[in-house]
Amino acid sequence: MTKAHVRGLEMAYDDAGAGVPVVLLHGFPFNRSLWREQVAVLSQNHRVITPDLRGFGETTATDEPATMETMAEDVAALLDELKLERVVLGGLSMGGYVALAFYRLFPQRVRALMLADTRPQADTEEARRNRETLATRALAEGMQPIADAMLPKLLTPATQTERPEIVARVREMIMSTSPVGAAAALRGMALRRDQTDLLPEIDVPTLIIVGSEDAITPPQDAELMHRAIRGSLFKVIAGAGHCSNLERPDEFNRALTNQ
Repeated sequence: MTKAHVRGLEMAYDDAGAGVPVVLLHGFPFNRSLWREQVAVLSQNHRVITPDLRGFGETTATDEPATMETMAEDVAALLDELKLERVVLGGLSMGGYVALAFYRLFPQRVRALMLADTRPQADTEEARRNRETLATRALAEGMQPIADAMLPKLLTPATQTERPEIVARVREMIMSTSPVGAAAALRGMALRRDQTDLLPEIDVPTLIIVGSEDAITPPQDAELMHRAIRGSLFKVIAGAGHCSNLERPDEFNRALTNQ
């Protein structure tokens, strides 16, 4: 693990392998360890950079809403620090929101996109209210309410009953997240803009991945992106939920490496 001083933050990241740089952005409320299985495969032929986004893992948390644009600018500053002009950019869930915000801000810096278990639409009013409730509870009670509320939605019922090691890994990531960082990200996600209008403008190779049982950003959201992004590739991972890269890492990695 390395830390860079960017935009007033200490930003933690891992940097493995050599070759075309690939940057992978984790979802909420996780950290860079989400990508362990992907780094192991991709770093054989690429340079793979996995940062902890603002407020997560070992990166500094801030009180104000961590908007997707703010996080995208953090990532751009990290790339400047690493002297990387253009990268393959991937994100899962909230990481996908950040990847889309990054593309809108810095399209010239993106060689290709990977959008996993994410959506382009903004939150509904109900979703915004729910995020504020969770943010308030996180600050008052810690991460246990977040873990209890999210775990049933993040993983398939089969994973929850038959794969305790995956459940424990996801719970550990959630419980190790700073409540301040979680609340800031929840409020930032509630503020995010609708990116649907951006999709037809994306003109880099794009891979869209979704778990067939994703209850948070279901396959129809991924299909919407696939239809709107010209030439995009679309992969549904059977038997996976919202954390498709954890539940079915081999299938996910085959999609990433086009095998």
